[in-house]
Amino acid sequence: MIGFLDKRIGLKVGYYLLITYFSYLMILITIQYIPLELNVAFLKIKQEEIQLKHYQIAFFTHVYTSIIVHLAGITQFSGYLRKKFTALHRYLGFIYVVGVLFFASPSGLVMGYYANGGLIAQISFSVLAVLWFYFTLVATIAAKKKDWKTHQKHMLRSYALTLSAVTLRIFKWVISNTLELPPMDTYQVVSIAGWVVNLLVVEWYIRRFQRHRFRTSG
Repeated sequence: MIGFLDKRIGLKVGYYLLITYFSYLMILITIQYIPLELNVAFLKIKQEEIQLKHYQIAFFTHVYTSIIVHLAGITQFSGYLRKKFTALHRYLGFIYVVGVLFFASPSGLVMGYYANGGLIAQISFSVLAVLWFYFTLVATIAAKKKDWKTHQKHMLRSYALTLSAVTLRIFKWVISNTLELPPMDTYQVVSIAGWVVNLLVVEWYIRRFQRHRFRTSG
């Protein structure tokens, strides 16, 4: 039992350290586009697409709401916040759900259609957007039904996909500095690895700790 508690404490510390670092990276990514510019960072290689009005709307909606979703989502896994500040937990959860379902996921689907890397990357990013929407929606419905196990598991899956914006860039950096792949081949690999690896880690976590971690009541 003590060994299990030690593992849980270690995982929590590791989780918050990683999330803090990921949040820092997300903020750095976002502020590149403030004030709104059409020829900075990633948009330098998307000059044809960014001239399309619907792509502009989708891109900036995705960038600006994703950081809000990311920060709101962090709080949802704090047992202390959930128990001591239930109203705040629900309010931030509401922001997360609305952000994903109405803004970040739909705009991500539009961006997926225009993704670099050809058909493989386009399909990967589109599947990512659909799964992000699905996991978040199922988690929300489960919460309404007070099915807390399903709610928590699907929120973990949803947030794993939220973090794909960061892990994609980490994989891209690693591959670019260790392998000699053409840029578009690299982008195809990271377009898949950036979210599939996150889901695999979450599925391992759910199966490894589900008997101890997930609540059976509200």
